[in-house]
Amino acid sequence: MRGYLLLLFTIVLFFGCNKNETCEIPEEIAEIPVDIKVDRLEQRFFKIKTVPEMQAFLQEEPLLRDKFLLRDRYPSEELMAQSLLRLATDTSIHKLVRESDATFKDMSGIEQDLENALKHVKHYYPTFHIPKVQTFVSGLSRDLLVSDSLIVMGLDFFIGEKASFRPQAPQYILERYEKKNLAPSVMLLVSNKFNKTDFVNKEMLDEMIDYGKSYYFTKQMMPCTPDSLIIWYTGQELADVEYNEGKIWAHLIEKGLLYENSQFIIRKYIGERPNVPEISARCPGRVATWVGWQIVRKYMENNPEVTLQQLMEEKNARKILELSKYKPQKK
Repeated sequence: MRGYLLLLFTIVLFFGCNKNETCEIPEEIAEIPVDIKVDRLEQRFFKIKTVPEMQAFLQEEPLLRDKFLLRDRYPSEELMAQSLLRLATDTSIHKLVRESDATFKDMSGIEQDLENALKHVKHYYPTFHIPKVQTFVSGLSRDLLVSDSLIVMGLDFFIGEKASFRPQAPQYILERYEKKNLAPSVMLLVSNKFNKTDFVNKEMLDEMIDYGKSYYFTKQMMPCTPDSLIIWYTGQELADVEYNEGKIWAHLIEKGLLYENSQFIIRKYIGERPNVPEISARCPGRVATWVGWQIVRKYMENNPEVTLQQLMEEKNARKILELSKYKPQKK
């Protein structure tokens, strides 16, 4: 992962969720030697005119070939090259390529965001290997890949609402596919490398804390990024859940949902939905993951001896909840 009005029947209007504050990276992190230069592979790919040229391209980019383009799904590399050549010469896809070029003509902001975030990762995890960062246009077949050795950003997904073609997804999900969400989405996937989980009991609390740890990690890596971009909420949605935090928590407690193990019920609060009508028709989907984030925040605030690394290794969701002393009050 990602209602636009008021939550839980409130009539208070909020005009933002994040204060405009100057955000500076600590000097010891800023000096970590990480230099991100995004390799715009689509600019080479869509100039290819023959199968041999495509085969040469695939040989030059084995990580893209194997991890993003999924070489193992093709019976041979020649058939893969033939299939990809049809993509490279598709005039309708060329329109997406031009729109991607226009939207992402200047990649310096994204490069800087990723560079700063990955410097933070190296600060907390010195042995972390900085992956290659590439872009591609796949004809809306894949948005992101994050592995130990490679990050690929499918730019055609993130052109925005003015794109000629958009992913086949509900509107509330399409609204996440914007340029401003690209770097935070990458770092959420990076968090998976460090986020240890144990869903033996598969209770809702386990999933809440799992998501909460990922959001917390991403915020630590990107402290200057608004919370709304990390969790894929609008500013209004985030302001609403913050205002109604006590009411949301009361609903989860009163309905006995924290230790619920029915996946059908858990998905109502964790999974992708435009809203959570069980709480309110205006309550944004995935609201329990946001609550999990707040629990993790309280846990780290109330237990300052716990390091980020220890948090990400902790699999006991009940322990995190208990030691967080999380208990927001209704307003």
